[in-house]
Amino acid sequence: MRYQKIQSCFILLVLLLTACSSPRSTVAPSSPTPEIVLTATETPIPPTATPIPPRNLVICLGQEPSTLYLYGGSSRSMWSVLEAIYDGPIDTRQFTPQPVILKEMPSLANGSAQVQAVTVKEGDEVIATQGDLVNLSAGVQVYPSGCRATGCAVTWDGKSSLQMDRMVLNFKLLPGLKWSDGEALTAEDSVFSYQVAASPDTPVSRHTADHTDSYQALDPQTVQWIGKPGEFPLRYDAYFWSPLPKHLLEKYSPKELLTAEESTLKPLGWGPYIIEDWVQGDHIQLRKNPNYFRASKGLPKFDILTYRFLGEPLDNNLAALLAGECDVVDQTSLLDEQLEPILELQKSGKLKAFIAQGPEWEHLDFGIKPASYDNGYSPYGGDRPDFFSDGRVRQAFAYCTDRQKIVDKLLHGASSIPASFEPPTSPLFLKDLAPLPFDVSVGSQLLDEVGWKDLDGDPKTPRLAVGVSNVIDQTPLAVTYVTTQAALRMEVAKVLVDSLAQCGIQVTVKYLNPGELYAPGPEGVLFGRKFDLAQFAWGAGTQSPCFLYQTDQIPTLQNNWLTVNVTGFSNAEYDQVCQAARLARPEDADYLEKNQVVQRLFASELPVIPLYFRIKMAITRTDLCGFELDPSARSALWNLEVLDRGQDCQ
Repeated sequence: MRYQKIQSCFILLVLLLTACSSPRSTVAPSSPTPEIVLTATETPIPPTATPIPPRNLVICLGQEPSTLYLYGGSSRSMWSVLEAIYDGPIDTRQFTPQPVILKEMPSLANGSAQVQAVTVKEGDEVIATQGDLVNLSAGVQVYPSGCRATGCAVTWDGKSSLQMDRMVLNFKLLPGLKWSDGEALTAEDSVFSYQVAASPDTPVSRHTADHTDSYQALDPQTVQWIGKPGEFPLRYDAYFWSPLPKHLLEKYSPKELLTAEESTLKPLGWGPYIIEDWVQGDHIQLRKNPNYFRASKGLPKFDILTYRFLGEPLDNNLAALLAGECDVVDQTSLLDEQLEPILELQKSGKLKAFIAQGPEWEHLDFGIKPASYDNGYSPYGGDRPDFFSDGRVRQAFAYCTDRQKIVDKLLHGASSIPASFEPPTSPLFLKDLAPLPFDVSVGSQLLDEVGWKDLDGDPKTPRLAVGVSNVIDQTPLAVTYVTTQAALRMEVAKVLVDSLAQCGIQVTVKYLNPGELYAPGPEGVLFGRKFDLAQFAWGAGTQSPCFLYQTDQIPTLQNNWLTVNVTGFSNAEYDQVCQAARLARPEDADYLEKNQVVQRLFASELPVIPLYFRIKMAITRTDLCGFELDPSARSALWNLEVLDRGQDCQ
């Protein structure tokens, strides 16, 4: 159009110049006036910019998620994808919650968390001292107002006036948040999510919902949580429900949301990307979200994000990264099974490897008190010998296990030996608490003190009991060790059997499938307390895992075998300091001290032998930057919006 205007103006100018020329020419009519012809080439055309191709980030996953519905299941692969849909709402960094779409985390210091005293009466739902939700009645033990320690707990008589404390938390959303379809994200979306999660048709734990007295929107940006009397959260992030788009999903019932396409295949989010396409068995493709609240900061760095599912064998993902077909291979690919070649490839500069320890930790549990002892221990009545009630024996076993060899040879130095149950990146980790070293002489000396004697001087034969308390003389120190058929555990068992043998301890290993090992009690091996030694893993969470070894956590007939202290370990002092650590909160002045005390007592009593921290691993191409592997985060891709590629990326 612009060209046509220029052309018309030019012709008009020529005509005007011709009309205004000097008097009529005397040239003979046989000499025609030259015709002026204007062609397109005579007017310059501005150059057209070459389109910049979209930048594509490719992440390879070990498994394809079965759903992307927030409450439809939980897997690492699901969260790897959901990190692109949702940013937060709260991230965990080094086991500490960090607000993402909230202005700040509630706290007593900033006034967004408060403690209120309320009067309670018979029949009211309250939290008892053991953390159970109960209806208040005579005989229930609770913490009265102003009390949060066992020493001031009271057993209600059913008549006296009783006040208890409850927590009130206010969560404030950032202003201007939008769903990727442009609709405003408000406090009502979080309340809607809470209502869905609290429904009996939603297959998630309702512990936090059950311990909630009310959850409501005070205004478009503020959600208020009020807990049941006696509920004192250690971390407040668990009491903010991740928003769901009410305007899109309220037409579905909680049961329908489990299968609706809008919740399971293409969930709406507020994060850096929007799902465009999901080709089952192959890939999920996403595009940049123009309504992302951090878009003004140039995030995300890539226009297109693709998740590829390469499946078995496991080394498909490693090969794809080396071939340039993946930018990132995340922890869902079980890369720890390829640890050695990955470390070699990193040394040769062909990839970047990111390795973190925990929060899961592998341990060897003692069957201190088998279930058969519950009706009384009878060494002559068929009960298994009382091998482990003496703490010196447990310490001897620790001295006689070559855990450093496991870390050095099987884990190639990528992990470490725990002294307690807190991983190295936890703020509760004790740097000055060291695990017992491998020392056959010290272990043997302890066994001698207890009465386990090496009568023939041959370490290949088991020691025999001579005056051991609760053990028949001449009983051999021969035990059975159970674990799963996982390849690494089988290798670990070989190392431990060999090292324990050097102290005169005979060990027979039984490899069980997970269904056998983890079956519920009373039939199950672990939770039925039917083992001598057992290797498996626990994870450190938002609260001290010391409760794993409290007396009230021993699985028994009385508690329907639903608790977790499978060792049968029972120590009154430990119970007390553990309870104190569990009631302490990060805002308390003695929070660290209480958690240190229980760790030191655990390391002294050794209800289990901590073996090693499990490792988490991810790999990237060498020119990718911004990747950070935090073992406390729900996914290795917690900050995927900042990932960038190129020699100069920051």
